[in-house]
Amino acid sequence: MIPHGNPTLYFTFPGLAGLGLPHATTTRHCPGVTSPSQPTAPVGPGAAPVLAAAGLGEPSQVAYLRQVHGPEVVRARPGGGYSGDADGIVTTTRGAPLAIFSADCPAIMLYDPGAPALAVAHAGWRGTARGVTRAVVAALVAAGARRERLHAAIAPAIGGCCYEVDAPVIEAFTRGHGAAARRWMGPARDGHVMLDLVRANEDILRDEGVEHVETSGLCTACRSDLLYSYRKGHRGRLVTMAAIA
Repeated sequence: MIPHGNPTLYFTFPGLAGLGLPHATTTRHCPGVTSPSQPTAPVGPGAAPVLAAAGLGEPSQVAYLRQVHGPEVVRARPGGGYSGDADGIVTTTRGAPLAIFSADCPAIMLYDPGAPALAVAHAGWRGTARGVTRAVVAALVAAGARRERLHAAIAPAIGGCCYEVDAPVIEAFTRGHGAAARRWMGPARDGHVMLDLVRANEDILRDEGVEHVETSGLCTACRSDLLYSYRKGHRGRLVTMAAIA
């Protein structure tokens, strides 16, 4: 990832930047990020300079969701603002920023420059187990994207090094993904595993025909100096935003 600011206010991904896609994932140092209560707009007026620097327009233009930890995907509301209860949001409109809150859960950006079509998704353990990653790819294809043209980036999330889960999560992943779910689980104490949500979503994207996938290499729990982690007790949230230029 490419850091912006000193201290770092937000990150961008080289692959998406190379496609000319304005985007950003904020850090804990970014001004103007709002309370995580939903459906509150993810950024306020204080974020305007950061959005302008990233080519993302004005805070009032950002479309966002009430995130419900499920597989639902919706179209962005014209003109921005609250666009519904879901965990994925899609647009084919230029200059219409999309946003997702996160603080351990992977936030995914997906872009087909040939359509053009764009989506962002919140892929926590519940959403990943229930198929939100597949659903957002399908929604983009329905909007005119082609799987082989899609480029994905997964924002900083809790890593398999720090994300210990118990039987309900293991069972949900097994129901959703069968025996393949075990490839994302590492050893832990009895009745628990270490779950790698980033690898899970990367593998699901590739299984869905997405050939270009970037990951951040940063764990939110390990990098509490820079990022927010729900597991570490933080109430703040990171915001991942993108807009078709």
